[in-house]
Amino acid sequence: MKPLSYYSKSALILATRIDEYFVYIEGEPLADQPPVKENSKSVTAQKAWEREPEFATISGMALFLGFTSKQEFEAYEQNGKYAQVLKRGRLRVEAAYEARLHQTPTGVIFALKTLGWNDKPETIKPTTKTDDTLKIEIINSGPLPAGSEKEVTL
Repeated sequence: MKPLSYYSKSALILATRIDEYFVYIEGEPLADQPPVKENSKSVTAQKAWEREPEFATISGMALFLGFTSKQEFEAYEQNGKYAQVLKRGRLRVEAAYEARLHQTPTGVIFALKTLGWNDKPETIKPTTKTDDTLKIEIINSGPLPAGSEKEVTL
């Protein structure tokens, strides 16, 4: 992890907003709810939520940060002044997907493929270009064919 002094003030604000997104998606439990003891063997109380927890997504992070579209987020991630901070945020979302791979893999696999991951080994294409043009040469042998029956003499 890069030290905080590495970032400029604006980049630090953006990094802080990304951190706030990951706190936000943890949800908000009801304030008057008694704490649930996880160590007890018989846990009957269930957690009630003011706002349910969410999964980390690129689109959700883009919305939270104030982008108006995923395309705008991706364009800024490629060419923006603080692209490295956004790339780090994307990596955190990918890490969240990876952490869930063992639960129900089909949806997460789809998301990882959408993010550019590939489950098949890449084949290396040859760098030399082969000429696939078929060359045909017509060779005349013997007399030329007659154009009509009148040209044929016996």
